[in-house]
Amino acid sequence: MKRILFTGGGSAGHVVPNLAIMHELRYSYALSYMGTGGIEKRLVTSSGFPFLEVDCPKLVRAFTPQNLKIPFLLHRAKRKALAALKAAPPDLVFSKGGFASYPAVWAASKLGVPVITHESDLSPGLCTRLIAKKCRYVLTSFPETAQKFANGRWTGSPVRREVLSGERSRARKKFGLPKEGNVLLVFGGGSGSRALNEAVAHHLEALLPTLSILHLAGREAQEMRLEKGGVYLRKPFEEDMGSAYAAADAVLSRAGSNTIFELLALKKPALLVPLGKNSRGDQAENAAYFERRGLCRVLPEDRLEDLPAALSSLLLDRALRENLAASDHASGTERAIAAIEAVLGGASV
Repeated sequence: MKRILFTGGGSAGHVVPNLAIMHELRYSYALSYMGTGGIEKRLVTSSGFPFLEVDCPKLVRAFTPQNLKIPFLLHRAKRKALAALKAAPPDLVFSKGGFASYPAVWAASKLGVPVITHESDLSPGLCTRLIAKKCRYVLTSFPETAQKFANGRWTGSPVRREVLSGERSRARKKFGLPKEGNVLLVFGGGSGSRALNEAVAHHLEALLPTLSILHLAGREAQEMRLEKGGVYLRKPFEEDMGSAYAAADAVLSRAGSNTIFELLALKKPALLVPLGKNSRGDQAENAAYFERRGLCRVLPEDRLEDLPAALSSLLLDRALRENLAASDHASGTERAIAAIEAVLGGASV
């Protein structure tokens, strides 16, 4: 059985697409994962896959003495990754990017192991730019991004099968939400979003008379249920995102690429609030790309005081719903798998 080493991490956005592919391949190949002890370790081990921990330093995008340690720490990470690949050589390394993926890709390149990477965002991230020439192919979520690389290939974004399998009435019963009426799903990633959480709390009195809210507020949040016109249910997180999506008529979220492509595959109207500070601007760029195509609405973080009006407008936007219904955005999982199998079989993509 051929062996595939997956890598990528630093945030859930670098791990979840990998897991979407891994769950489809788990009975056909011997799969393992290399990453740091961060979120990727928790997500991958909970899915039952072997995990190789190699801590890699992250570049802080500001002047800090911490960055002075990067050459030493990176050298140590590369040596550890190289030793791991020599001990159990994979037939292919599949990288989803993020600083956690660099040691595995570097080691694979040294050993002549083919590498495929996948870039989620419209503008390639730093790691993708660094490793692109070491890869057989750079797969992309956006067609325009593939054109930036000689070895670029558009596949779309891998989407978890379970996300697409929710059922509305069963999901609403699970969460104790009304059978009728609009339900808003709010989430800001695995750690939650303080800005979104505070905005929902501030405007809750104005929102509840007209809709119910399923709020996934992050792992530090306390569970809460309130009935005042509509139902407000706050949970720290939800493993069954298929049901969370299925229960909702609309979504309020950050603008990570993976989230956007899940929303498009499900044809869910969304109000996106891109990260502002401490961001390289990828979320704002991703959101603007789809807003121009009439497939979402965008609310800047510094305008969250307008949240009730923005959500009301979203729910009444018939043109947006028609655009979503007519769009052809679907999961890119099958195309990514086809690229993997082509490389393993010695074929071209």
